[in-house]
Amino acid sequence: MMTAARSADSGIAGPGELDRYSYAEAPGADRPGLPSWEGVEPDMSRVGRRASGSRGRGLHGQLVQQLGQMIVSGDLGADRPLVPEEIGQRFEVSRTVVRESLRVLEAKGLVSARPNVGTRVRPVSDWNLLDPDIIEWRAFGPQRDDQRRELLELRWTIEPLAARLAAGHGREDVQQRLADMAEIMAHAAAQGDALTFTRADVEFHTLLLQIAGNKMLEHLSGIVSSALHVSGGSVTGCERPGDTSVGLHQRIVEALAEGDGGTAEAAMRELLAVPAEQPAAGNGDSHVVPAPREH
Repeated sequence: MMTAARSADSGIAGPGELDRYSYAEAPGADRPGLPSWEGVEPDMSRVGRRASGSRGRGLHGQLVQQLGQMIVSGDLGADRPLVPEEIGQRFEVSRTVVRESLRVLEAKGLVSARPNVGTRVRPVSDWNLLDPDIIEWRAFGPQRDDQRRELLELRWTIEPLAARLAAGHGREDVQQRLADMAEIMAHAAAQGDALTFTRADVEFHTLLLQIAGNKMLEHLSGIVSSALHVSGGSVTGCERPGDTSVGLHQRIVEALAEGDGGTAEAAMRELLAVPAEQPAAGNGDSHVVPAPREH
């Protein structure tokens, strides 16, 4: 459970923002027929334990994380009323923290707040599924298999094109940085260092999208970064160190240096199609939910 809010939590939102989530407009806890938090107590406790390693992100980030996970996982279903006062009491946080957290969740399309109706959970069709937080929450919840498949399909669509375009736009310093990342990945693969491999891999693919010369593709670089961070299972060769994966990254670097967009595109398609090493038996559920982001 989260600790009590400090006085420093006040003043996060600007004038007028807090009124949108005033307790007066929310469905009251004493009104008949409204679901209470008691029905999700076991799930909420589970989510609270997941988010305990918040690395000092603060009450606001923790509450966004916890409520977001509960909504995305289905613990709080569509059209479920969210009463700020009940949330504040349950998580022992100030009304300001609750209101600002709901504002963040509304921006992600997870909840809506309307006068005389209050704050309610929105259906999946309204969610911003390209939001990095929602990507992470889906990837570590019941929908993780669907999320990994959808992310991979999205990558198949955009990254080969980005590789082709990048062959004509890369600067010398960026080309060198890509080569450095491929070298780091090769060393990490030899050492069995999956964490270093993943970090270099994320930077490699992010840089590639950023130098494609297409602002819309560049905008999607954060999504690809999230996809690599949360993949959590055997989908493609990008996700686990291996000679095949390293060799294809190096081939992409060479093609970009030669201005050969066709070869770069083909190597990227091959890379995304490489089966990754299967996780060891019994480790399939050893997912750790990322710590909350700053909002």
